[in-house]
Amino acid sequence: MIEITKKSGIYQLVSRQKLRASRAELWDFLSDPNNLKLITPERMNFEITTEPMDKVYPGVIIAYKVSPLPGIRTSWVTEITHVEEGQYFVDEQRQGPYVMWHHEHHILEENGEYLMHDIVSYKLPMGALGNLLAGGFVKKQLREIFGYREEVLEKHFNQRAAVRP
Repeated sequence: MIEITKKSGIYQLVSRQKLRASRAELWDFLSDPNNLKLITPERMNFEITTEPMDKVYPGVIIAYKVSPLPGIRTSWVTEITHVEEGQYFVDEQRQGPYVMWHHEHHILEENGEYLMHDIVSYKLPMGALGNLLAGGFVKKQLREIFGYREEVLEKHFNQRAAVRP
């Protein structure tokens, strides 16, 4: 499920996905920055440009290059600002295409099952003009990116779990 709403010029994307995996399995996958490339559509030509690391931790800076549109390559820098091992982490944009980007990655337990729950709060540049010119496009693109991510995670966790002995 992916929902995007807007209040006071700030958009909020909420994504919830039930996955057949333990909290530890989900955490190991989601907190490893190297897996970002796997869950990002290939057309975006996603590349981490900072030194490789195995796990996120508070204060780490991660730089990327990404192509939001064919022929356009942009840099994006995020900082991991909060980490609660096995529970959640937060990344915030320090440089990039948004005025504000605050992404919470949660692993929640619900009736004995685990959910990946993301909350992305973002603000576009150029105020009302930016919202008018790019708001719909960015919403569509984020829905596609998170939809792709759901498909990859579904295959990685749920289909794998279905074939376990």
